[in-house]
Amino acid sequence: MKIGEKYKIHCYKHNGKIYQASEEAVVLDIFDDYIVCGNNMVTVTETDGRSYKTKELAIIFFYKHNWFNVIAQLKKYGLFYYCNIATPYAIDGNVIKYIDYDLDLRVFPDGGYKILDNNEYNFHKKIMNYPPEIDVIVKKELNKLIEMKKNNAGPFNKDVIEKYHNKYNELKNYGII
Repeated sequence: MKIGEKYKIHCYKHNGKIYQASEEAVVLDIFDDYIVCGNNMVTVTETDGRSYKTKELAIIFFYKHNWFNVIAQLKKYGLFYYCNIATPYAIDGNVIKYIDYDLDLRVFPDGGYKILDNNEYNFHKKIMNYPPEIDVIVKKELNKLIEMKKNNAGPFNKDVIEKYHNKYNELKNYGII
């Protein structure tokens, strides 16, 4: 893996079925415990075959040890975050893969946030037989994510997002992406 390389993103559910696929993410930075990618106006395909194109630049943080990933969405009317509670990422060829555990944290430009999809989590926990360890990890990692947000740490630091926004544009201007 190196900066400027393009990867696909595949999101799975606990039962091993693919849930969502994005056609492209460009590697912007690589660290020991996480990678940062970016994409803009990419096609995302859902399980049922429906697809849509994203409308804005997204800066995505995938972690090796944390059970979440963070998507900073640079919308016209402010910086939003969509955070998935999910397994640490794995690389398989040119695909970044992870298992999504339903719960999401949505962060709004004013700093407010909301936990999403509690009902979906409880439903899938039951029908897919999530082991008790998963429940403990998911709740612990959601709390860790909320603390990061409250402290404006990591991807929740606007200067960090601006840095990667500029890096994405730089790669684009040089014709790398």
